[in-house]
Amino acid sequence: MATVFLNTQWRVKPLLICHIVSLLLLASWLWQPTRQVWNTFDLWLFHLLNDPVHAGGLWAHIWAIGSMRPVDAAVGVVMLAVMLKADLVFEGPQVRRALYAFLSMLVVMLLIRVLFSDLVEYMGWQHQSASLAVEGSARLTEMFPDWEERWDLKDSASRSFPGDHASVLMIWAYFLSFFARGWRLLLVWTIAVIGILPRLVAGAHWGSDAFVGGVLLSLIGMAWGCYTPLGYRTSEWLEKITLPITARLAKLPLLGSISVVSGR
Repeated sequence: MATVFLNTQWRVKPLLICHIVSLLLLASWLWQPTRQVWNTFDLWLFHLLNDPVHAGGLWAHIWAIGSMRPVDAAVGVVMLAVMLKADLVFEGPQVRRALYAFLSMLVVMLLIRVLFSDLVEYMGWQHQSASLAVEGSARLTEMFPDWEERWDLKDSASRSFPGDHASVLMIWAYFLSFFARGWRLLLVWTIAVIGILPRLVAGAHWGSDAFVGGVLLSLIGMAWGCYTPLGYRTSEWLEKITLPITARLAKLPLLGSISVVSGR
């Protein structure tokens, strides 16, 4: 288990490194010689993951279920559960501060995502998803039409870059990686990978949507949350303004035993 150590000072060097890595990653996707490498990787990964779906059966059912919107919500609940379970990654008194710090990073990343998406549209970098671009791809919405109507099955996008679904999973995994060790760290990244895979298998995103766009957004968001005073100041402020509410909730049965409420 870990105590939440948040920076009270600017750490300029790692902050710059995260931005430089993100820019180099984007440059490798935009520069034509290395873009060919990304394109080859995208096609290879898509065929590797999507081609077996043609056979149908249990394999197709697994990924169809994984591509449903309600399952996205369920993965989000699991992510929160891992973060909020006392003495799993964080000690009980630190759970609430960890949650507040993570939320500050997430908000920063979402703001960056809005600006970056506008830039992508303006520069003409946008593209459609693999399932729409590759002829003969296995479309889960066609294989399970009833599920698509009822459960909002996601297997395509007219604008798939960057992979915002992957970026949320990655920033959560990055943040917890500062604190989780051993099997707990393995658990965090297993959940992140399992959460990212359905979009790649279904072809809703290319690999580069996740590993360029998703990594770029999450790395910059993480950098501003962890290498500046932002995470510390935000968690301190939220702790202060929510204290009257959490103090009252802590007196209630059941709720009072939850670490994020009780602070224990």
